Amino acid sequence: MLPTHLRRLASVNGEVTLQFDGEEGATQRLLLDALEASYPMLRGTIRDQSTGRRRALVKFFACGEDVSFDPPDSPLPSMIRTGVEPFLIVGAMAGG
Repeated sequence: MLPTHLRRLASVNGEVTLQFDGEEGATQRLLLDALEASYPMLRGTIRDQSTGRRRALVKFFACGEDVSFDPPDSPLPSMIRTGVEPFLIVGAMAGG
């Protein structure tokens, strides 16, 4: 699931469904690579294009847990890999 502003940028409504090979080896990196390949207009909005690091005001959640600081090559939970649970990309709130 993408935050509203990224759904608008990608011209999608609701959830985004991704299919990619190697379901058992699915990682954050592979998921985000597949997302950016399917929606090239999102490149650089979620991760820095040169370093591949998550943008500071973006958080990732899997099965109700914040996985934003997990290594990008750690396996995603099976509930995410099988599509039972969504992988959430959330824009952090900032301001004062």
